[in-house]
Amino acid sequence: MFCKTQDGLNLYYEWQGLENTGETLVLLNGLTQSTLSWGLVTPYFKTTYRILLLDFVFQGQSDKTGHWRDFYQHADDVISVLDKEGITKAHILGLSYGSLVAQHLAVKHPGRLQKLMLVSTFAHKTPYYEAIELSWWRALEMGGYNLLLDIMLPSVLSEGYFSNPLIPIEAMKEMRRETNQNKEALLNLMRATKESGDFRPTLRRITAPTLIVQGEKDLLLPVHLANEVHLNIKGSRFIVIPNAGHTLNLEHVPDMCQLAAGFLAN
Repeated sequence: MFCKTQDGLNLYYEWQGLENTGETLVLLNGLTQSTLSWGLVTPYFKTTYRILLLDFVFQGQSDKTGHWRDFYQHADDVISVLDKEGITKAHILGLSYGSLVAQHLAVKHPGRLQKLMLVSTFAHKTPYYEAIELSWWRALEMGGYNLLLDIMLPSVLSEGYFSNPLIPIEAMKEMRRETNQNKEALLNLMRATKESGDFRPTLRRITAPTLIVQGEKDLLLPVHLANEVHLNIKGSRFIVIPNAGHTLNLEHVPDMCQLAAGFLAN
């Protein structure tokens, strides 16, 4: 299904889980992901929630044209889908890039959230992060998506994942290539992070019950960055998953989903 954004672009979304009843759980993708990326996660919630999956503009099956979007604009796009479907409130779970959209949504549209879950998250860029970001940007410009993936994966998956992958690395690369062929679209997605500032003070405006989950061995976003998010959201809970990396919809999935299910149910 598609929803028109405020500026007339087509945003792809789909439903899984319960039909026309129950609370809504929205899952927000990481940077190079799509709705296909939640296949290991959705089985944990299909019998208890209506699950809304969507591709941000420049991702997956959504439009890949137009000016780059900041995170508030991405958040408005999520609200457009909720409005179209007549959903007043929803639980929001955002992973990595999606967690930044979720933060901005919680600030700008506080009345639309039931609970907020931020997975593999941060709110400001360190010099270390900026160095990684620059390497990704240059890889994409010079070598396209294939080179970007080769450089990206070692920083977003743990060492343990490479030893025992749920999805073989080459199969994962091929799956992502199918939905990320447009170099300019990816650059537009990355621009939101590149242009972002320090969001920590703004986090203090979030009032929704919030759970923050981070992998102990997240190389891209070390644990202390997520802890700073926790310290700036009043009443939030913070849990670190031992030995886990960054992409928690591909590794340590049972741990992440059990934490999410417990948080959402109580």
